[in-house]
Amino acid sequence: MGNLVTELPPERLAALREKLEAEYADFRGRKLALNMARGKPSGTLLDHNMPVLETLDRPFAADGTDARNYGVLEGLPEMRRFFGEILDLDPERVIVGGNSSLNLMYDSFVRLMLFGTGGQPAWGTLPVRRFLCPSPGYDRHFAITQEFGFEMISVPMTSTGPDMDMVESLVAADAAIKGIWCVPLYSNPQGICYSDETVARLGGMRTAAPDFRIFWDNAYGVHHLYGETKLADIFAACEAGGHPDRPYYFFSTSKITFPGAGVAMMAASVSERGEILKRMSVQTIGSDKLNQLRTLRTLKDAPTLKKHMAELAEILRPKFEIVLNTLERELGGTGLAGWNAPRGGYFVALDTLDGCAKATLELAKNAGVTMTGAGATFPYRRDPRDRNIRIAPTYPGNDELRTAMELFCVCVKLAAVRKLCGA
Repeated sequence: MGNLVTELPPERLAALREKLEAEYADFRGRKLALNMARGKPSGTLLDHNMPVLETLDRPFAADGTDARNYGVLEGLPEMRRFFGEILDLDPERVIVGGNSSLNLMYDSFVRLMLFGTGGQPAWGTLPVRRFLCPSPGYDRHFAITQEFGFEMISVPMTSTGPDMDMVESLVAADAAIKGIWCVPLYSNPQGICYSDETVARLGGMRTAAPDFRIFWDNAYGVHHLYGETKLADIFAACEAGGHPDRPYYFFSTSKITFPGAGVAMMAASVSERGEILKRMSVQTIGSDKLNQLRTLRTLKDAPTLKKHMAELAEILRPKFEIVLNTLERELGGTGLAGWNAPRGGYFVALDTLDGCAKATLELAKNAGVTMTGAGATFPYRRDPRDRNIRIAPTYPGNDELRTAMELFCVCVKLAAVRKLCGA
């Protein structure tokens, strides 16, 4: 469009509304059925990963362990070394889980609620408990926090991570604040990368709660689209700040191989790791070692993984460019929306005019395109400005995605113009 719609006189707004209503009616007449609600890999991405299922001719680990049997609670040594190599982690910090890092996060909350950590009271015994939730953020993080009765405190995101002035002020004053969620690289949904300064401040800040924990969900740590972006070492930052036990680090291969059959891990300080394994030893005898071997024999090492991720990026990059090019063509210069242009990850975040996100998504749904619900990127599913929308471009085919984005842009414009017209 190219013109600042927010400054159009009433008669031109009315004419634009009439045009958009007609365009929207045309889309509704097509009876579309497109789904962009979650960040799921497409069939093409999953097909590319099929070799993982063809590699298990020898069910024995490097040290002779029979992966078909019980044991090895912390995960196969070579699997821990693999995660250490690709993420620059000490393998002695790593615990390998099942297929879901979200499961490991949930279990971590359960342990802290029941047993506490570091000799501090169990979180479940506390009359009040709070958690910092950088927003927009990941709805499943917020669901876990709410499930366990935490008051969620929304912290605004900046271009370098959460607003650290606010974070530092809050945690220094309130011992009931027990932790913070962080997606530090290509954050969900905005694609923001934490700066070195942000990581250092998180590691070194003074907290009123001695058992304050950083839930470091590096879900997109190797999901680069335009060259590698380096992330500062959260363990080094916390050690330098005098808080070595502060981080819990999570990662999985879910969007590297298969979301239902990847390999998840968490990492912690040596002392925290020992405490976690003690509790886990009652819960399980060990995770799926056959899947660990399958994954290892396909991804092998850091250079092999880097090549694999570059191949996946070749499939994903055109999808992100369809989204961004369509947004720029249809909404650039209109004043009706703003969006990010991520360098990696799985999402694009768009902000409508205040008060227009719900209306936009309702229009899209009624025309056959399902997207993540309005408010989902905020605690309690309440976006205070009703403007943030998460776009998940990874699942649809490219032609479907073009159609969905064209419709979406019509919906953004129509919802905004209706609001500007007072109806």
